[in-house]
Amino acid sequence: MPSLTCTVTQEKWPIDGSFRISRGRKTDAEVVIVTLSDGALVGRGEAVPYGRYGESVSSVMREIEAIIPQVEAGLDRAALLTRLPAGAARAAIDGALWDLEAKRFDRPVFDLAGMGALQPVLTCYTISLDEPDKMAAAALDAQNHPLLKLKLGGGSDHEAMRSVRCALPAHRLVVDANEAWGEDTLPSLIETAHDCNIELVEQPLPAGQDDFLHDFSSPVPLCADESFHTLDDLEAIALKYQAINIKIDKTGGLTHALEVLVAARLHDLKLMVGCMVSTSLAMAPAFVLTPCADWVDLDGPLLLAKDRDHGLVANEGLLSPPSRLLWG
Repeated sequence: MPSLTCTVTQEKWPIDGSFRISRGRKTDAEVVIVTLSDGALVGRGEAVPYGRYGESVSSVMREIEAIIPQVEAGLDRAALLTRLPAGAARAAIDGALWDLEAKRFDRPVFDLAGMGALQPVLTCYTISLDEPDKMAAAALDAQNHPLLKLKLGGGSDHEAMRSVRCALPAHRLVVDANEAWGEDTLPSLIETAHDCNIELVEQPLPAGQDDFLHDFSSPVPLCADESFHTLDDLEAIALKYQAINIKIDKTGGLTHALEVLVAARLHDLKLMVGCMVSTSLAMAPAFVLTPCADWVDLDGPLLLAKDRDHGLVANEGLLSPPSRLLWG
């Protein structure tokens, strides 16, 4: 095998407007890129450092730089799982390794991963947290997307759900509280979600403070996001939630995400394939999981002012598979 050259860089991609959740607002997507070259072929991976999990661009770049000698010496994806913890650093390297492997064997990643051929999928489109009337207006502006995700947690969540449902009586809706609800408010908010025909509620309670869900019977399926990262979490998660959000940045790459996918089905959990706000390069590995997903939430590039060349293309909510000119 030819020797490798590994480099790590950071990039900033402006968001179209701003992106607001219960924990704050952002106007840029800051990403870390790993590039692997064997002198003839180049593989790339992208990941998003996430402050909620103690990551920053600088900390993730340091993690990657520390392991570059091993990567250049031929560290493979299986060994990478033992060298770095789950998170953005491992995800960026894992993505680059998959991309390079696909080019060396001239086979698409979905084939190498043992998945079926990729087809266009319906993706959620995010409506950022705002005043209820403004969220309803934003939902109307995005009504060409049949499946909308409402970011909640601003203190007017009952009104937000009702306002959007009134504006769009027939649309599919899911909501994401990003850990902002409490045990005291959860029952009434879930009842409103049920009344508004919301089909999924994502991460209602703070991670580590969600044991209340053990004995809570929800009429709307609950999805773990911040509470779920890797295989080690699944047994406990299955006692509290009905679905999990698999994000490549959390699992530390597609390699471990594929293991999670199999195990989640054994635990009778439904699957959302999600993302951070980032470019299509970060979406591409996650797209490999979509044939097994109950919900797809890969709208990250759609929220940017500009995406990469050969990026994912959306048409009325349907997201086309990534071009091999982009990745994999």
